Amino acid sequence: MVSQFIGTEKADLLSALDFDFPEGIHAIGRLDSNSEGLLILTTDKRITKLLFQGVPHKRTYLVRVKNKVTPEELEQLRTGVSIRIKGGEFYQTPPCDAVLLETPPAVFEHQLELRDYVPHSWLRISVFEGKYHQIRKMVTAIHHPCKRLIRIAIEDLHLGDLAPGKVREIAPEDFFRLLKIGNG
Repeated sequence: MVSQFIGTEKADLLSALDFDFPEGIHAIGRLDSNSEGLLILTTDKRITKLLFQGVPHKRTYLVRVKNKVTPEELEQLRTGVSIRIKGGEFYQTPPCDAVLLETPPAVFEHQLELRDYVPHSWLRISVFEGKYHQIRKMVTAIHHPCKRLIRIAIEDLHLGDLAPGKVREIAPEDFFRLLKIGNG
């Protein structure tokens, strides 16, 4: 599914979900069709500005990568790696929080992982910026192609046990508090 309501792509759109969305709703912090997880939908056009212009906000991802990540490679992620960005330029990512997980979190146990026998690692990575495909490019920079990418949180707003394709409404005061943005 792509994170838009109308489009020309041959993929499922948000409008296909079984939910009565209000007029004027739009996605903030898009996910590409190969990513999954937390997606914010709102009718409040101020939210994009509050979240992505000004004070950076933390985004946290679970990342399944090919092969076993070494402590040295994990440290490379933590201290920053060089990735190619728009225009072909190289960009040094700032330090981030990167943790090697021994097992995938319980919330995803119900999903059968294909090829579990293939060597892989699960990482939890938190960044404060969102360059185009940044997480995928970061793990590729340490020679571990991304096989699955799940956004699990933006600031204190967590995906939790929300099933794929489901929608959870949040009261405005909780929404602003969890995202650590002003309501003015």
